Amino acid sequence: MKYLLTSGGIKNTSIHHALLDLLGKPISESSALCISTASYAIPGGPNLAWQFFTGQATTPMTELGWKSMGALELTALPSIAKELWVPLVQEIDVLLVNGGDPLYLCYWMRQSGLADLLPSLRGVYVGLSAGSMVMAPNIGEYFVGWTPPTGTGAGSAETLGLVDFSIFPHLDEEMLPGNSMAHAEKWAAGLRAPSYAIDEQTAIQVVDGAVKVVSEGNWKHFTPWPC
Repeated sequence: MKYLLTSGGIKNTSIHHALLDLLGKPISESSALCISTASYAIPGGPNLAWQFFTGQATTPMTELGWKSMGALELTALPSIAKELWVPLVQEIDVLLVNGGDPLYLCYWMRQSGLADLLPSLRGVYVGLSAGSMVMAPNIGEYFVGWTPPTGTGAGSAETLGLVDFSIFPHLDEEMLPGNSMAHAEKWAAGLRAPSYAIDEQTAIQVVDGAVKVVSEGNWKHFTPWPC
């Protein structure tokens, strides 16, 4: 699968062009599945999910003019037959994954079986905030909110590890004063893997392990100190 990991969605022309390059065809000819599971583990989650699905959020994803769009709720998948949803995921052009709590999203990606499918999918994965962070090997203690049930990774900041770097989103976002560069540097110092702090105008593209930063804003790459 190809990845476009954003902090705030398809915010500018550069990120939009990166999405088109990954799709290999116009958005108007591409089918999308939307996932907003992560939003339900944070305050106001149902409202945030509705805004995401209806294109009323300030993070452009669903409102880009897709040929078709569906919703995939990860918490429902373990209770239904795989043949009802796996073929659709395998055929889809793009997965649009909303933000919220990254560990909640990680838990349900694993429980549903979607995490196992992602590496083999032919389409494009577009993440927003937590939807991007979950691809990392670890989100760092700074972003731990919801924790899984005892015995299923409780107390861990580990996530899927489908890319080899971690992401600090919403850099210098006015509504999130804790997401300053100073906090990002402290967060990065506690990780053992490379990491990026990215603002709303930045995305990270990953194709076959090759990483490319796409930005019209501010970002910083951190490398871990040698052990």
